Amino acid sequence: MPVILRWLLRLGPTNPIAVRLVQNASRRTRHMYIRSAYLGVLILALLWLLILGTKGGALNYRDLAAAAAGAFTSISYLQIFLICVLAPVFMGGAIAQEANPRTWEVLLTTPLSATQIVLGNLLGRLFFVLALLFASLPLFALTQYFGGVPWQSIFGSYLIAACAAILVGAIAIALSVSRQAGKRAFFVFYVCVVSYLALTWAIDKYLASTGKSVLGGNITAMTALNPFLTLNALLEPSSHPRAAPGTYRGIASWLFETPVQTWCYASLLLSLFFVFGSIATARLGGLQSFGTESGGIPWYRKLFGFGGAGAEHRPPRAVWTNPIAWREAAARNATLGKTVARWGFVAAGAVFGIVLIALHRVSSYDDTNPGANTNTFQLALTATVWGELAVITLIAINMASTAISREREDGTLDILLTTPITPPAYLKGKLRGLLAYLLPLLAVPLGTLLLAGLYVLFDGFAHPHGVSVLRTVGAKN
Repeated sequence: MPVILRWLLRLGPTNPIAVRLVQNASRRTRHMYIRSAYLGVLILALLWLLILGTKGGALNYRDLAAAAAGAFTSISYLQIFLICVLAPVFMGGAIAQEANPRTWEVLLTTPLSATQIVLGNLLGRLFFVLALLFASLPLFALTQYFGGVPWQSIFGSYLIAACAAILVGAIAIALSVSRQAGKRAFFVFYVCVVSYLALTWAIDKYLASTGKSVLGGNITAMTALNPFLTLNALLEPSSHPRAAPGTYRGIASWLFETPVQTWCYASLLLSLFFVFGSIATARLGGLQSFGTESGGIPWYRKLFGFGGAGAEHRPPRAVWTNPIAWREAAARNATLGKTVARWGFVAAGAVFGIVLIALHRVSSYDDTNPGANTNTFQLALTATVWGELAVITLIAINMASTAISREREDGTLDILLTTPITPPAYLKGKLRGLLAYLLPLLAVPLGTLLLAGLYVLFDGFAHPHGVSVLRTVGAKN
């Protein structure tokens, strides 16, 4: 076998890290259940949509084609949503499993190069996401029997979802190699993914409502930056007219003339950037080798009540009456990164809500079109609250799924069973600890709604024009 071919195979198919990940994960019952549930949901959804679209008496080929096209569009949105939700689940193991047991230190003692280490982790974990994605290809092929679904749309939707999965995987590997991300960095990973999708969607709706789109349609500068918006532009070209070639120049031509190609190329180039960055820092100790101090406790650790990173002593802490509840809540803030991530989310959400109301108050001085300002404010407020609730829901699901399984795996649960703590007290403590951690996060959307309600109740806080809320009375659909 030629040397160059053997070297390329060692980077991908025969990479020992990729082989280990694929073999071990293939035996896990949890992954099998995820794959089965993914295909089951798609099959049931497609069958249900076809039944709804063809529930009339006599059918013709035109009705079948329309039903197949509508079902394909809905299933495509569902598929990319499931990929965006499940990709962090599969790729999150690169953050959690490689950080806690110091697997990176062991890997660096092997003859594997930095390129093999990074690509092995990426390809081994990305294999399951792409396999999950393309496992539904026969299901989409069935829609070809009814007509109405061009093959370009099918493969285009798969390409958009695959590029999104590759980008998520590259970011996860970069976080793992940096070694700044602890085991709970999966929390931050999920928050960033959901927040980015919600933020770009909200900005897109705002730009479209203010007329900053192409030809009065729905293609804006955000369309090529969000996989859902890109898929929408691909499947609904009539409501997403693109600019004619040569209308714009530079980046604007990519965003407004070819948004689908721009998303695919941009996500792949950004993935390569993260991969090359990971390769460059893999054997340099990660990003944690930069900015370290020789002695003393850094000021930012003192600010949150933490001692030195490797110190044998830490400041004493007051334990609650229920030790299980205290441990569950305190363990989520055991490191500086976890504390900053939690309270950073609270601070950012509070500041964003205040800025949102302040912007509406300032823009309301222009009374030429108060209804447009109010509608934009309502849209931005709705998108903000729903985005924050989606992030908090995913955090709660992830915390609840690992609250007991983590202790069962590391043997802590066996030790707790030997103590006087009863099972009801244990479960109540777990629930109380999770709620104590989530309450500050829930205060963000609730506080935003409360502040907006007070803003409307007090008529814009003594604004000269007040707050205009337009309602149509007596309209019939």
